[in-house]
Amino acid sequence: MADFPHYMTIGVVSKRTGCKVETIRYYERVGLLAAPVRSLGGHRHYDHDALKRLNFILRARQLGFTLDTVRALLSLADGEGKSCAEVEGIAGNHLAEVRGKLEDLAVLEKVLTDMVARCRGGTMPDCPLIEALFEDGTAGRRDGGN
Repeated sequence: MADFPHYMTIGVVSKRTGCKVETIRYYERVGLLAAPVRSLGGHRHYDHDALKRLNFILRARQLGFTLDTVRALLSLADGEGKSCAEVEGIAGNHLAEVRGKLEDLAVLEKVLTDMVARCRGGTMPDCPLIEALFEDGTAGRRDGGN
């Protein structure tokens, strides 16, 4: 840990993680990050553990986990009933959501491919792509049209 100072300002943490200062403050407000100690001048001082926790949050968010899910994972990581089975369950549920989104994207790709293939570059009133957008496209949607 020699490359880490005893504490870091929010600006240093922001640069090291690539996370905006406003986002770091938000994570504090919503309880994902503990409020850091303050200097006599009121500046936030973060330690290596806070930096590590922020990296965890950022990586989980990159993977698409919601804030509530990140909170649950952090709770498990903090040792509050730590259970690999619970982590596996959370990750499994997220994997199912991702797979559902991939299915939706495959359908979207096919619809867009078909629409673009129907376009002949003609005039606007005869554009099959525009006409296809007016069609009722609720058939086959997993969300029932919402």
